[in-house]
Amino acid sequence: MTAAAFIQLGARLMLVILFLPFSALDKIFNFRGAVGQAKQETPWRPIAVLLVIGGLAIEIFMSLAILTGIMDRLAAVILAIYCILTACLWKQFWNPPPHQALGARDLFWDFLKNFSLAGGFLLVALGTTASSVRSFIADPFSSTHPYQDIRP
Repeated sequence: MTAAAFIQLGARLMLVILFLPFSALDKIFNFRGAVGQAKQETPWRPIAVLLVIGGLAIEIFMSLAILTGIMDRLAAVILAIYCILTACLWKQFWNPPPHQALGARDLFWDFLKNFSLAGGFLLVALGTTASSVRSFIADPFSSTHPYQDIRP
């Protein structure tokens, strides 16, 4: 593996490390607490359980896809949407819970971090040029082949 491939792997790892392993393990080892948090958005426990299991699946499988480069573009879009949805559902700085010690400030930073991650995932998925966006739209299941060393 070339130095460029190691750098690519490191950058991708930095993007997903929040989800895999940390957030995924937190959901696994603190499943009851995760369901409790999800129940803040839905009164029905079965829906809350499905939300947590769905989030866990997204965090594990999409992170692995990004790390391996297998259908990484679609996985990155899914994780970007996931980051935006979790920001809007659980990082509502405009409506902080009464027990929040510092008020909306902490939630605001977490909200922005989620949106920043979404931007990073969209760069993986869509690239930085109009032609790479068109390429994604033409074949969203394609891979960026991040570790392939292409030399001119």
